[in-house]
Amino acid sequence: MGKFVITTRKNGEFQFNLKATNGQVILTSEGYTTKAACMNGIESVKKNSQVEARFDKKVASNGKPFFNLKATNGQIIGSSQMYANEKNMLNGLASVKKNAVDSEIVDQTL
Repeated sequence: MGKFVITTRKNGEFQFNLKATNGQVILTSEGYTTKAACMNGIESVKKNSQVEARFDKKVASNGKPFFNLKATNGQIIGSSQMYANEKNMLNGLASVKKNAVDSEIVDQTL
C-alpha cells in the first residue's frame, strides 16, 4: 500500500506526495496555506484518481511525458514526475489509481 506524506515547504506551505509501495513519489501536490486544505487535497486525489478523464496527459518542452490530476472544477491537484517515455508515464498513472484510494496519511509536520 502506498502513502500520502504531508510536509511543509520552505515558504511555510503544506504539500503532500503520494508514494507507491516502493517509496517512489508518484504524485506531488500544489502548495496549500493550511493543513486542512492539504487534507482536502488528499481526499480529492482519492476521489478523482478513480476517474480516467481527470488525468491530463502532457508532454513537457523537453519532450518528456507527465500527467496532471485535476479536480472536477478543472484545478490541478497533483502532478507526476517527468518520465522517460509514454509507457512509463502510463505505468505511473496506473500506480496513482491503484495506490491513492487506500493509502495511509503520514503527517511529517507534527
